[in-house]
Amino acid sequence: MPDLRVTIVQSMLHWEDAHANRAMLGDKIAGMNEATDLVVLPEMFTTGFSMRSTELAEDMNGPTVAWMKEQAMSTDAAIFGSVIIKEGGKAFNRGVFVKPDGQVTIYDKRHLFRFANETDHYSAGRDRVIVEWRGWRVLLQICFDLRFPVFARNRGDYDAILYVANWPEARRYPWSQLLIARAIENQCYVAGVNRVGMDGKGIHYSGDSVVIDPRGAATASVEPSHEGLATVSLEWEALEDFRAKFPVAMEADDFVLKP
Repeated sequence: MPDLRVTIVQSMLHWEDAHANRAMLGDKIAGMNEATDLVVLPEMFTTGFSMRSTELAEDMNGPTVAWMKEQAMSTDAAIFGSVIIKEGGKAFNRGVFVKPDGQVTIYDKRHLFRFANETDHYSAGRDRVIVEWRGWRVLLQICFDLRFPVFARNRGDYDAILYVANWPEARRYPWSQLLIARAIENQCYVAGVNRVGMDGKGIHYSGDSVVIDPRGAATASVEPSHEGLATVSLEWEALEDFRAKFPVAMEADDFVLKP
């Protein structure tokens, strides 16, 4: 199995301005100086963490998904981030994973952040979603999902987790530690991508975007509180070798995840 090149994009976001954010992030992606297989953007990358879901929601045929398809095709890389999407009369904080051929996989955020009233403006998803990309099995997760290890438990069905976030600077320590925990306990790679800057509600974000290997070590990161990109290879042989030599999952507890 080939290694998987992953690029994490740590950026400020223009508050509730999808056009400006698509243009800005498009410039960042166009400026990548390394080939990659997967580009990961922050949570709600077109708007910031806004609760104006009715006014800001797009549908799956809207300009942002179309833009993601263009970016994926032009870079020959998949692209993942979350967007405010309306469907069936409901709004979702939806993770959208787009492949270069235009194929789209979606994951609706299951664990909504009620402390910012996300539960009042969005509908929660139910399904745990794993997408296959260039031989790798990738679990899709969004922000607050990071605090719920049972939902992310590896059942031998994935190799990497993507967490996209608007995770405030005030809680940056749990962000960094939980990303490490998810990698260690699930014997997988973890990429955590967070925004920087201040949003329209005056909340500050330090980013702390990072890629963690299955042993819990950072293999790539972006300087806190700065915009930037980092590209790193997820090493298939190292992952397989580590799992074979230290098969902790053989002693894992069984459980059933209820809807």
